[in-house]
Amino acid sequence: MKKRLIALLLTTALAGLTFTACGEKQTQETAKPEEKTEETTSSAAAPAPEKEMTDITLNEVAHSIFYAPMYVAIEEGYFEEENIRLDLVCGFGADKVMTAVLSGEADIGFMGSESSIYTYNEGANDYVVNFAQLTQRAGNFLVAREEMPEFSWNDLKGKTVLGGRKGGMPEMVFEFILKENGIDPASDLEINQSIDFGATAAAFSENQGDFTVEFEPGATALETEGKGYVVASLGEDSGYVPYTAYSAKQSFMDEHPETIQSFVNALQKGMDYVQSHTPEEIAKVIEPQFPESDLETITTIVTRYYDQDTWKENLIFEKSSFELLQDILESAGELEKRAPYEDLVTTTYAETAVK
Repeated sequence: MKKRLIALLLTTALAGLTFTACGEKQTQETAKPEEKTEETTSSAAAPAPEKEMTDITLNEVAHSIFYAPMYVAIEEGYFEEENIRLDLVCGFGADKVMTAVLSGEADIGFMGSESSIYTYNEGANDYVVNFAQLTQRAGNFLVAREEMPEFSWNDLKGKTVLGGRKGGMPEMVFEFILKENGIDPASDLEINQSIDFGATAAAFSENQGDFTVEFEPGATALETEGKGYVVASLGEDSGYVPYTAYSAKQSFMDEHPETIQSFVNALQKGMDYVQSHTPEEIAKVIEPQFPESDLETITTIVTRYYDQDTWKENLIFEKSSFELLQDILESAGELEKRAPYEDLVTTTYAETAVK
């Protein structure tokens, strides 16, 4: 369990500085012309020019509380502090996000890093490079039709589970866990992969399947309605997995290194916030991002992710994580050859941001 740090309150000190600055400005503006000396006039500093804002289009794979640190950065104004005007677009799937980045429709993509490996192995010249990792655990939960306090993965044998898209991270992590527990995903149970992402909770509530693998808020919604119960966390049982990361084309990063650095700086501030505040405080900050959910539900979901240590303390995408990701891809039969970490990951920006 991570330590819950107490944020230091600097409001009084900052307010003092603000009033001091305003007081000095007011004195200069109200002084009578004849009282101003030549020295005062010549030494008066010209107002600093406002730094120009940079427009960035970010395409996210899904809009979920799972990505709370990013929404904290948005709601707390950290991107504006870094002179970035962010246009957040939801791609609804890693394949769509990758297409947007490669076509130039989006500057930065936020998705599972497996997409960057697939694109690289397909021979893309201007391939996509990962520069910041946000989540370090899977964000899915296994939901059953009844409470199972003594749940074991062996309980899935002979059952039907509503799974995820073949080749997608939710499904691959699920199958990885099954294999780690000695269960054959192909023969020991039936995994229904025909239902679209986001529609599995509705299908489960209509009595399809014995279990379902749910992203939030689907899992909590099923519990609230009394139609399902979370019996296992894929994030806890799969271990630390580089589930989602930020990436951009190599050419964009070469042309705009300052912009990438500013973007990562803002994200790191969001990460620092979630590391030093309670789930209740985090939920309150990101509430405007989820107008369809009440604060109690948001808090429940944030707490669930908070308790399983979902978010990294920094954004550094380490080599061990990248290799584990490729292990999972190989286990799922989705990877013909491994990609070099040095080509697809850069840690320069994240290392600078955390200093």
